[in-house]
Amino acid sequence: MTKFRFPKIVYGGDYNPEQFPKEIWDEDMRLFQLAGIDIATLNVFSWSLNQPDEDTFRFEWLDEMMNKLHANGVQVCMGTSTAAHPAWMARKYPDILTVTADGKKRKYGRRHNSCPNSPTFRHYAGVMARKLAERYKNHPALLLWHVNNEIGIRCYCDNCEKSFREWLKQRYGTLEQLNRAWYTRFWGHTFYDWKEIVIPGGLSEGLSGGNSDQTAFQGITLDFFRFNSDSWLECYLIEYNAIKEVIPDAIVTTNFQGNGTYKPLDYFKWAPYLDVAALDIYPENHTPESYMALRYDLMRGIKDGAPFMLMEQSPGVINWKSVNPMKRPGVMRIRSYQAIARGAESIMFFQLRRSLGAYEKFHGAVIDHAGHENTRVFKECAQLGSELKQLGEVLTDLRTKSRIGILFDWDNWWAVELGGGPSAYIKYVDQIQKYYDALYINHYQIDFIHVNSDFNAYDLVLSPLLYMVKPGLAQKLERFVENGGTWVTTFYSGIVNESDLVTPGGYPGELRKLLGIWVEEIDALFPDQRNAIVMQQKVGQLEGVYECGLVCEVVHPEGADTMAVFETDFYKGSAALTRHHYGKGEAWYAATDPSGEFMQQWLKQLCESKGITPLSDAPPEVEVTRREKDDKQFTFIMNHSDHQIKVNTGEHAQKELLSGTNIKGDIQLESKQIMILQRHVK
Repeated sequence: MTKFRFPKIVYGGDYNPEQFPKEIWDEDMRLFQLAGIDIATLNVFSWSLNQPDEDTFRFEWLDEMMNKLHANGVQVCMGTSTAAHPAWMARKYPDILTVTADGKKRKYGRRHNSCPNSPTFRHYAGVMARKLAERYKNHPALLLWHVNNEIGIRCYCDNCEKSFREWLKQRYGTLEQLNRAWYTRFWGHTFYDWKEIVIPGGLSEGLSGGNSDQTAFQGITLDFFRFNSDSWLECYLIEYNAIKEVIPDAIVTTNFQGNGTYKPLDYFKWAPYLDVAALDIYPENHTPESYMALRYDLMRGIKDGAPFMLMEQSPGVINWKSVNPMKRPGVMRIRSYQAIARGAESIMFFQLRRSLGAYEKFHGAVIDHAGHENTRVFKECAQLGSELKQLGEVLTDLRTKSRIGILFDWDNWWAVELGGGPSAYIKYVDQIQKYYDALYINHYQIDFIHVNSDFNAYDLVLSPLLYMVKPGLAQKLERFVENGGTWVTTFYSGIVNESDLVTPGGYPGELRKLLGIWVEEIDALFPDQRNAIVMQQKVGQLEGVYECGLVCEVVHPEGADTMAVFETDFYKGSAALTRHHYGKGEAWYAATDPSGEFMQQWLKQLCESKGITPLSDAPPEVEVTRREKDDKQFTFIMNHSDHQIKVNTGEHAQKELLSGTNIKGDIQLESKQIMILQRHVK
């Protein structure tokens, strides 16, 4: 892997000069300089322009723009242009076109329209990446490479079906092993030839009118999801390797879509092949700040704490909702600093100049349709650009220290939501977000970890909805708790193995010994239904009665202490919250979905019991996070509210980097104000 290090927080975004007459290119350069733009992503959707037929390649426009950007002090993030194949390619090689879950062959159009297992797509994508690398390997403007764009569509074509069978042969070796893993004696599905296996889409195992996420055979569909993520990784690696063979020290990445939690791709499996992780994020005006914070922390976590890139955000309006309000003054700036505070080393927009036609012509841009610098959005972008230039390299290569880890696992996400469980309202990321929020609101620092992470680096590990227990994970958790760690999990955990087969002997399966409980039944509640949990033993400030919902399990302690019980229904008085002392540590189990108030107090108490202190006692509207480098500590304080808030910054004087003043004690933080406090520590 190439060592990733930027000289400063790079600032810019997607630029599509090929959509505009050359007469305005020089004006764009002038405006870029005014806005502090120092990086432009080129060539993301230019495949048809670069390759008008099978044998012709035309890069003259790109040569000119690369030279122009370099002359104006702007570096280039080079897209490989493979995010949308040319029309001639679809006409001549229809295998490149995708098939939907309900079996419809798509025609040419839109984007994300290439099949990941199309020989045509794989061949020509590799050729294009290599030609670009050979042409620009020594160009002084080139900073890094952006493969494809927002990868991950699922295709259900014949090529994918054939490739799926080969993938299964590699995974299982024999049909006997496959039949066992998929539980194929159910509904008479036993396979005797690999050619009998079909993709689990709307025409086969899919339920609910072709919805591929609802399936009659979860094991089959789970493997298809794994296969699809792997197929796209293979496509990415074709381009990645073509670039690396020409430029061994190239920085190569791709941008994850879906606001940082994109279901079709297993980020942790992709992480070793990303020189730097990158995401797009498009929150709405009412999106909670903790939503973005979680996704930034996750992006940092997939590379074990390394910085990441914010590859796309809108400087103003988005364009795909029924109603698309503008970002209010100060919101773009504070949300950009939020990304930096949590590990971003780039702030980039889609887009730098607003398109004149087609779907995204009303999507926000640094340069509006007015075409000049006298707009509110441009002035806000210019202010941020000036500040990032002023900060220089100060905020690069920072690290975040946390003693709390939240386990995130794509296999669990897929499996939990494949249907057939107690409730369709059980959503994996929603539960992760709820536990994250309970810590975020009290200003605790959090890392996201995966099943192969070193749990011993943490004092508190949370794994909500650990429905699937992969081989060796139960034993790893046992060792973590036995050595003094505190572990928290929830209802609907320990149910199945990695093939989505139920672990016999009673829930929570392999976790039963560690948790000291047996779960007899799972009662699903309707969305408007509520129960309550009654504390039996005081836990910190927790006492009395708290609302709960979604699921209530009938739990029998087998060595665990009952900390709270259910208030109503036939399981009234049975355990709703348990704690099991195991070795030097303890394992907690929440048999329901408690209120946010309960969660905040409960997790706060667990942190206090481990000596984990919050960064601040600031109100919830203020976000506080801390990063470190060498002997310096950087504390980011951000007031997301619409009113002034008093915040205590501590007794030691600290330099505020944006204003250059020294700060200590109580301060008044204005609405949307950001402070970055630098302190030397031993």
